[in-house]
Amino acid sequence: MQDRTSYGDIDQSAIGRKNDYLFRLSIKALIQNDDGEILVVKETGRDWWDLPGGGMDHEESIKDAIARELKEEVNLSGDFTYKVISVDEPAFLDHANLWQVRLVFLVKPDVMQFSPGEDGDDLTFIKPNALRDSANGAERMVYQYSKLV
Repeated sequence: MQDRTSYGDIDQSAIGRKNDYLFRLSIKALIQNDDGEILVVKETGRDWWDLPGGGMDHEESIKDAIARELKEEVNLSGDFTYKVISVDEPAFLDHANLWQVRLVFLVKPDVMQFSPGEDGDDLTFIKPNALRDSANGAERMVYQYSKLV
């Protein structure tokens, strides 16, 4: 791991313990339609496609975090099933000065109806191959995750 000081560094030297290092958990949902297309969203203020999702809050269950993020970005209402398909290596986010671990879930909603939510500007279902050679790293990762299902 790179040697970086971030908001997640907790100095415990005063109590004789080694330092702790916290990670932000990023929850992403891969939703696939019957045509093999992946649901992607342009979050507010962004100009690239990504899987819907975001940071998991304290005291949330994984299912609650997925449900909240999907409501905020793609107006998902109703129940769904989910299973983890990827846990990425920790990555340092320079713009936020923190370390993040991304968990990607295959999500199967009971109802496949979506519209942009309060945190989403646009959404679409897209063939994963359309993102394979994108200049944007997040879009290329959507392609990589799609190969896991």
